[in-house]
Amino acid sequence: MVNVKMTLVWLIVLNMGTQIAYAALPIELFASNGALPTLAPMLDQSRPAVVNIATRSHVQTRDNPLLSDPFFRRFFNIPQHQKPRQRTRQSLGSGVIFDASKGLVLTNNHVIQRADEITVSLTDGRSFEAVVVGSDPATDVALIKIIADDLTAIPLADSDKLRVGDFVVAIGNPFGLGQTVTSGIVSALGRSGLGIEGYENFIQTDASINPGNSGGALVNLRGELVGINTAIFSSGQRGGNIGIGFAIPSNMVKQISDQLIEYGEVRRAYLGVQMQDINDELAQAFNISSGHGAVVTRVQRDSAAAEAGVKIGDVIKAIDNRKLINADNLRNTIGLLMVGQTIKIEVLRNGKNKTLSATVKEIQKQVKLKPVHPKLVGASFGDIEESSPYHGELLGVMVYSVIQNSPSWNAGLRPNDIITSVNKTAINNLDDFKILARNSGRLLFNLTRNRRAMFLMLR
Repeated sequence: MVNVKMTLVWLIVLNMGTQIAYAALPIELFASNGALPTLAPMLDQSRPAVVNIATRSHVQTRDNPLLSDPFFRRFFNIPQHQKPRQRTRQSLGSGVIFDASKGLVLTNNHVIQRADEITVSLTDGRSFEAVVVGSDPATDVALIKIIADDLTAIPLADSDKLRVGDFVVAIGNPFGLGQTVTSGIVSALGRSGLGIEGYENFIQTDASINPGNSGGALVNLRGELVGINTAIFSSGQRGGNIGIGFAIPSNMVKQISDQLIEYGEVRRAYLGVQMQDINDELAQAFNISSGHGAVVTRVQRDSAAAEAGVKIGDVIKAIDNRKLINADNLRNTIGLLMVGQTIKIEVLRNGKNKTLSATVKEIQKQVKLKPVHPKLVGASFGDIEESSPYHGELLGVMVYSVIQNSPSWNAGLRPNDIITSVNKTAINNLDDFKILARNSGRLLFNLTRNRRAMFLMLR
């Protein structure tokens, strides 16, 4: 059985055979004078806007557990107080100049996450130190800033106008080889439910993606940015490309970057509902012809949905005239709105169409739980946030953050883990987790990570 896994990556590049590429190129690319078709004029304008990003971070190394034993230290005459050892970690990625006058560069959050130093290199050979303006792990978008003159920015396209079959070109820095250009097509739109990010609405392309390309540009044949390349679907242990890659649409990137510029973070809106996809059986039960939309299974008290009059059993069909495909589509749509924005919600209730008006609020901050067990030091926990793809799907608690090299990190906990049981007892909320974890000598967690369930023993 083939082991299929999701692998975070760095750009989208498609290799087309010579005959296929020439046969598939739009007729407009053929010059009237009989010259060979080429994308070079467009790329001459776009390539200077794509940069290489190098990061450096310092990671504290984990000591052998024997070094914590006082008898062992005395026997081998090891000093009691030693500075923690560190190693330097380097990585490469790509970015896109978003605003030339302000030196703003778009990239992926995972490219610059936990970096102590960020260096941006331009196609003209210049290099600059960058600072982080803001980042959003839930969408994997980050914005950094350099101070430089004579920069070239790339114009943004309306990614909502993309169609399957549109030609796209990828520009980035695969494997640190330097700027590389490849071409492909859009193979699907609106991909979600993959478990890569908290909010997903990916452009799928058959372009080849490789390490070093994350944060690079996916452009149309006019040289306009349609997406930021971020992930691949791969099989096998090496994570090689099999022709299914994903990019964050430019419209989503624009929404996120506007908030990062204004606040340095994303103030995420929420509607206050839990939802379920419409399958064939539910479509028959609600007497609707298609399985598109999402049925409301819970309405949170004092939420925007409650104030708008949304009720359990309503089928939400569209937001601001945009038809919804499923519950993930609805969650993505709401999560990318600006706090305080008023929207129109089209619902089907008892066989009749209704239009409701709601003003979305800022997502509620959940109370984090302090450590209740020695092995949980360094981690923070809370209710499953609406930004999590498991919200409304699983019961349990969410791991908000884990400090590297802390007891919880060394035990194997990671951010965004969803703990569903403690010592084989199912938990529903923070109170259950607190009681069971506090009264245990050892901890056996059943948790979900990247759409996979697993057991984790903390001794």
